[in-house]
Amino acid sequence: MRTIKLTIEYEGTQYAGWQVQPNGLTVQEVVEEALEKLLKEKVRIASSGRTDAGVHALGMVAAFRTEKNLPVRAFSDGLNSLLPPDIAVREAEEALSGFDPRRHAKGKHYRYTVLTAARRSPLSRLYAWRIGCTLDEESMILAARHFVGEKDFAAFRAANCAAQTTVRRIDSLDIRRDGDFLIFDVKGSGFLKNMVRIIVGTLVCVGRGNLSPDDIPAVLESGDRRRAGSTAPPHGLCLMEVYY
Repeated sequence: MRTIKLTIEYEGTQYAGWQVQPNGLTVQEVVEEALEKLLKEKVRIASSGRTDAGVHALGMVAAFRTEKNLPVRAFSDGLNSLLPPDIAVREAEEALSGFDPRRHAKGKHYRYTVLTAARRSPLSRLYAWRIGCTLDEESMILAARHFVGEKDFAAFRAANCAAQTTVRRIDSLDIRRDGDFLIFDVKGSGFLKNMVRIIVGTLVCVGRGNLSPDDIPAVLESGDRRRAGSTAPPHGLCLMEVYY
């Protein structure tokens, strides 16, 4: 039995997230249907995690097992010929038996994009959260430092998050400007549901002057979701890479 590892890129606007669910079309469902056509058998793929509706990915990692003796290239080029334009396999490779995309992941890199321009940008409307005002970037950078390290992020998760523990480790949180865009790069061991989006929403509150950088430690210590900022919309978020 072979284990095939896929690195998948997708534009998540039209999907109800990654994971198969009864109330909407998902990326996992579309990939599994394409695999079934390719392999002439039903396949269930395991992934490194899940993304919410509207979230994008450059490097979602998934894996499946098969006895088919196809060349590895068939799982990239062949699969791509069956996938819609907004989903593509960037790389396919043979993995060691027992490879688990979620359990074996060492960390993840998410990127969130904010547009600060006063005028809307049609070309970036699906990929960036338009704030439309100037933000205090220096204060945001100071606030971002408080998130780095191993901490309890109970105040920065969705109400329906099912994680048993809320302690996570953020290795870096960098903010940089690229023209009218602010880019938030977050790397860490793992993330709670909506955690990156709530962190970005909170940093935007700091940028607007509604919170001080010195308020962040108290919000973290409180574990109270109501004390953090709003949840940034999903379309500005992209899973960039999963580390192994």
